[in-house]
This record gives sequence, structure tokens and C-alpha cells, in this order.
Amino acid sequence: MEVKLWNDKREREMYDNLAELFAIIKATEKLEKAYVRDIISPAEYETECLKLIAQFKTLSSTLKDAVPNIEQFHDTYKMDCPSALNRLVTSGVPATVEHRAAAANSTATSAAVVAECVQNFITAMDLLKLNMVAVDQVHPLLSDLSSSLNKLSILPADFEGKTKMREWLSRLSKIGAADELTEQQARQLLLIWNPRTILSWQHCRLLEVS
Repeated sequence: MEVKLWNDKREREMYDNLAELFAIIKATEKLEKAYVRDIISPAEYETECLKLIAQFKTLSSTLKDAVPNIEQFHDTYKMDCPSALNRLVTSGVPATVEHRAAAANSTATSAAVVAECVQNFITAMDLLKLNMVAVDQVHPLLSDLSSSLNKLSILPADFEGKTKMREWLSRLSKIGAADELTEQQARQLLLIWNPRTILSWQHCRLLEVS
């Protein structure tokens, strides 16, 4: 007797989406291993990783009712993809973005990098002031700001401002792309996006002088 896997078109689409989610997680795990083993160039890795992260956020938002917890989905299907979980759920950005500070060269303290950092602060703050609080609007700017902070060699790797950025990136990565920040979250993020809040007074002076 034929056994139907679904009862209607909507249910079939849900199963197709679950299969896509499974495939994205597996593909990300393979990509992470390829990057670690130097099988793929950093540029190629970053391009593909950004694509997978974007697909993951869109799909996980679509499936938020069917799959409220990605870690549970991962464990249920015994996927064994710890690197993918870290990249997609915890980090939300490619490893090249996370570790760019380590690869930064002496030009990291140039006026261009400082200007980029300040511009990202201003752009991010303006976004919230315009009440553009959807996750898929805020996350890219937060990622850019984190990346520009990592380029500043005057800031140590464990600098509090960088830690705050990573915490927020991790937090936003666990929220659906179409979801919006609450008023309280937006105000809190606006506060820490102020350069004088996230940077020490001495570092702010360096930015202004540059």
C-alpha cells in the first residue's frame, strides 16, 4: 500500500523546507572543514558562507513554528555538524570576518580604517533612529561594524566593545530575519553603538584625532 508523506501542498512544502534546512547545515559543515583544511580560499569561503548564512536565516524564519530550536533539529536527525551550528546559530558571520583582526596588517590603523569604523557607527545609529529595526536590516550593519572594529589594531582581541558586538551578532542570529527588535532592545543597542560607550575615552580621542 502506498504511504503518503504529506496530506496537502502546504505540508509537502514544509517537508521540502525541512530538507533544505538539513542540506544547508550539512553544506556549511563541509564548507567549514574545507576552509580549515585550506582546500578553499578565504575569499571563496567567505562568499559561499555568507550565502549559506543568508539562506539559513531566511529558511529558519520560515520554519520558526515547525523548528523553534535549531539545536534540537540538529540532534533529532543526528547530524553531527558542530562547526555548522557554531557558524549559523552562534556566530552568524563567516570565520574570515570573525578572525580578520588576526590577519590585519599594519594598514589597520590607517585613516581609511578609522574613517570606516566611525562611518559604520554613524550608519548603524541612524538606522535605529529611523526606526528600521528588522533583524535583516540591523544584522548586516552590526556585522560591518564588528568587522571594522576588528581591523583596528589599537584595540586588543578581548576588547569589551568587540565582545559586545559578538554578543549582539549571536543574539540576532537566533532571531528570525523578518522579526523586529523591541523598543527596549533598540534603545539598548543604540546606547552601545555610541562610540563613547563602546570605546574607552582614550580610543575615542584617537578616532577623533585621526
